Amino acid sequence: MKLRQDCKYALVVPSSMGVRITPIDRQPVHTGSLFKMQATSAETNVLSISASLGLKTKVLTTFVKDSPIATFIKGDLRRRNIDYEGVEVEQGGPWGYRHQFNIADSGYGMRGPRVTNDRAGEVGRTLNLKDFDIERIFGEEGVQILHLSGLIAALSPDTGRFCLELARAAKKYGTAISFDLNYRASFWINREKELAEIFDEIASVSDILIGNEEDFQLALGIKGPEAGGKNIGDKIEGFKGMVENVRRKYPHAQMFATTLRQVVNANEHLWGGILLSGDEWNIVEPRPIVVLDRIGGGDGFVGGLLYSVLKGWSNEKCVQFGWASGALVTTVLEDYGQPLDEEQVWAIWQGNARVKR
Repeated sequence: MKLRQDCKYALVVPSSMGVRITPIDRQPVHTGSLFKMQATSAETNVLSISASLGLKTKVLTTFVKDSPIATFIKGDLRRRNIDYEGVEVEQGGPWGYRHQFNIADSGYGMRGPRVTNDRAGEVGRTLNLKDFDIERIFGEEGVQILHLSGLIAALSPDTGRFCLELARAAKKYGTAISFDLNYRASFWINREKELAEIFDEIASVSDILIGNEEDFQLALGIKGPEAGGKNIGDKIEGFKGMVENVRRKYPHAQMFATTLRQVVNANEHLWGGILLSGDEWNIVEPRPIVVLDRIGGGDGFVGGLLYSVLKGWSNEKCVQFGWASGALVTTVLEDYGQPLDEEQVWAIWQGNARVKR
C-alpha cells in the first residue's frame, strides 16, 4: 500500500478517552475490594503498538477542564509516547461532563470476564470538527494513516459527523484511511438508518477495512460466514466468503482483515487472523494462546497490522505481526500493548518464550 511520506504523523485517531478500573488478582467486580486504574480507549490501544516502537502518533480527543481524571489521562498518554490534541470542556457541575468509566474484571477459568461501561455525561460525545484545525493536521503536518473506529462514529450525532469529515479531509490530502467497524448494538438503538449511512460512506473511502463476523453483518449489512464445524478453524472458508462479500461491496479498499477467536476458557483462547490484500490471502490458523486479560487483544491485532503497513512489510508479515501483537496484549493487565521492540513481538509469533539475557 502506497502511503504519503511527507508527514509528521504516521498514525492519527479520533477517540473518547476514559479510565478502566479492574479488580486485582482476577477477582470479580462485585466482590473486588482493590482495583487497578488505567487510562484507556480502543483507539489509543491501537496507537500504542506504533508509539511504543518509535512511530509518531496522535489522538484527537476532548478533556474535562480542571479534572484530575483528565490530568491522569494526559500523563498516561505522554508516558506512552502518544501526542494528544483536544479542547477543554467545562464540567458544568456535578451532573455535567466527565470521562467515561470502563469497569471490567479479567475472568478466570470457566468464569468469563464481565464488562460494564459507565458513559453517562461522556465528554467525548462532544467531539466536533470546529475544535480542530484540519488544514494544519492533514495539510501542513501530514498524516500517513487516519484510523477510525465505529465506536467513535456511533458515539453521538456529533462524533458521527466528525468521523465523516475526518475521512473526507484524509481523502482530500492523500492520507490512507483504516476503519475498524467495532459494532456496538446499544449505540445503534433508534439510530440504525443514520449510522448505516455514516458507516457506508466511511467504508466506501477506506483503504483498510477491519471487522469481525458481527461487525460486517450488522454495521455494513454483509452476509456472514456459512455455518462450519464446532471449531473456529473449521469456519475459515466461511469467513473468507464473508470477506469476499465485503470486497465486492467496497472495491476501493485494498486490505481487509478479521480476527478469529475461540474461547476455551478465560485463560486459554484459540487465536487466528485473516488478511486479504489484492487477490492474496494470508491466514493464521487459530493457535492456542495463554490469556491473562483478554480485553484489548483485538485492538492489539489492529495496532500490529497498521504498524506493519506503515513499515511497508509483506502481507504475510503484516498478519503475522498483527496476530502476535494481539497475543502480546492478552499477556498484560493493561488493555494495550507496549512492546519493548519488534523482536519481542516476533518471538511471540515464533512461539519462543525462552528467557533472553
